[in-house]
Amino acid sequence: MLFRVARFLFAASLLILIAASAQTMSMPEAKPPATAASPAASKWPAVDGTVVLPDFRFGTGETLPQLRLHYLTLGTPHRNAAGHMDNAVLLLHGTGGSAHSLLNPVFSDVLFGPGAPLDITKYFLILPDDIGHGQSSKPSDGLHAHFPAYDYDDMVRSQRMMLDEMKIDHLRLILGTSMGCMQSFVWGETYPGFADALMPLACLPVQIAGRNRMMRYMAMEAIKQDPAWMDGEYKTEPVQGLRTANEMLLIMGSSPLQMQEREPTREAAEQYVNRDLDRVMAHADANDMIFQLNSSRNYDPSAHLDRITVPVMWINSADDFINPPELGIAEKMVKQMPNARFVLIPISDATRGHGTHTVASVWQNYLIELLKESEPKP
Repeated sequence: MLFRVARFLFAASLLILIAASAQTMSMPEAKPPATAASPAASKWPAVDGTVVLPDFRFGTGETLPQLRLHYLTLGTPHRNAAGHMDNAVLLLHGTGGSAHSLLNPVFSDVLFGPGAPLDITKYFLILPDDIGHGQSSKPSDGLHAHFPAYDYDDMVRSQRMMLDEMKIDHLRLILGTSMGCMQSFVWGETYPGFADALMPLACLPVQIAGRNRMMRYMAMEAIKQDPAWMDGEYKTEPVQGLRTANEMLLIMGSSPLQMQEREPTREAAEQYVNRDLDRVMAHADANDMIFQLNSSRNYDPSAHLDRITVPVMWINSADDFINPPELGIAEKMVKQMPNARFVLIPISDATRGHGTHTVASVWQNYLIELLKESEPKP
């Protein structure tokens, strides 16, 4: 298992975390993306591993002599009669999260057990820590603000290289939450057919603009304008800027309905804010957060969605403040993929705003449907 709690759980999710404990949020994953540290994870027999990619070149032209990618696996790989992997599932976390984020009980306990949609006696689950997250290479390891400016293309390419090192030549499914949702679209058009099916949860396949980018930009600027940031060479965390950034992420990733019901008084609401921020700040690193939020800066798969021809089950929730349904983007973009279905889950006592992506009980039946629909023909 990931023995280290992720620095911030997407939205996962600051939000995602809150997800299990009180209300499942997740930032982009939860932070808009992001995820803070995770609630007590279930005790799954996860095996952790690390791949080191030498001289990794980023899209900016920057390189790292060694890019370390950490991951967790559950289950046993299986190959078909032709020798190809036929049961591998790639599970992608949100901004600020890690593989540990998806061991959240509201996700893993619903999906991984006997007879569940992703039963680990049937499937081989792979949960990577993305670049800049968890135990993979990240700014806080020592390069600080001089770490390469990675983006989603770099993340997906490194995931593919990681799978090559693991001798995995095919995926039964890619399921991504928040940032992982966006990466699912990048995967589908960059490596068409590598996976039998895609299940993006809580995102839109267009450029990060409008209020979404504004929120990310304001969070990054709040940190950079804190005098203690010192161009990324701070000796102690720039607490004021970091707190302000996390306050924005908390609101963006939260669910108004659940917050009103669970914190119905002024005192309860204020106590919740202080309690949550104290928890998140205990694991936060300012440079890591800036790079995580900015990694979406050039994401825009909209022009090549037609390359995605495998079955896609794309799900958002109506109370997602980061990807609000009134934009009408999903209904338009889903038509560019020949075998895609978009589902907008109505607001209910079960949804958790952006963090609904981690509450598997809400959408597991759609996953079952997708797996059945995409079952390879004998």
